[in-house]
Amino acid sequence: MAARVLSVDGVAVYLEGEGPHTVVMLHGWPDTHRLWDAQVAHLLATFPGQLCCARFTLPGFDLTQPPRPLTLQGMADAVARIVDTVSPDRPVTLLLHDWGCVFGYEYLAQHPQRVARLVAVDIGDHNAGALRRSLSARAKWGVAVYQLWLALAWGVGRFVNQALATRMTRAMAAALRCPTAQADIGWQMNYPYAAQWSGGYRKAAPVAPACPTLYFYGQRKPFQFQSQGWLDWLAATPGNEIRPMPTGHWVMVQQPQPFNDHLAGWLARTPAG
Repeated sequence: MAARVLSVDGVAVYLEGEGPHTVVMLHGWPDTHRLWDAQVAHLLATFPGQLCCARFTLPGFDLTQPPRPLTLQGMADAVARIVDTVSPDRPVTLLLHDWGCVFGYEYLAQHPQRVARLVAVDIGDHNAGALRRSLSARAKWGVAVYQLWLALAWGVGRFVNQALATRMTRAMAAALRCPTAQADIGWQMNYPYAAQWSGGYRKAAPVAPACPTLYFYGQRKPFQFQSQGWLDWLAATPGNEIRPMPTGHWVMVQQPQPFNDHLAGWLARTPAG
């Protein structure tokens, strides 16, 4: 069945499946809504007539549209409008990855009553001092190098040369072994890094979900994006689960079947009410 497409403030939102509960999916850098193809297919096959999957390409990440940098609050507001459109009467499940985690956590902090369950992938307490303290000097250097490069590429694209900025972005994506096709990656996707390093995201809410939470993270990376203390805190609440995976950052792409099986199993035993 073809996806139904809604336009919410100029963002194309793809709806697939029929059911009383909606799973809203947010991707990260440098991806699009297609990151979740395998998960949508698996969830709809596993829960026929029970779930609707809603996904969209983050504002500013659609290369067919003009650049659209949003503030952290602007992104939280955009997510709120989309959630209210696709599920006006019932709370949703959030499925998040990378920058989608940052934006989804902010939305959750502001609208906790609108989220029944949370599934987050590879970004945990991103703005916590505990995470910063847990990183080695080498890891901090690695984070700074790739993020500042992408922030610089955003500035080059905006003020100097867009073709050069896209080449810079694609080179970093290749270096990070990003599975997204190079043709689908552009400089305008880098605005979150520019905002972060210019201080625009410093007021992000602490990552402390009160709803049932499933957290996946890849073990085979040069550095982690969650602190051990946060993992311990998360695991202390009954109903939460933590799933380390033998992957890099793109867990759902590198180990799709185990990821999908864990995801569907947790959803089946975790009520959405």
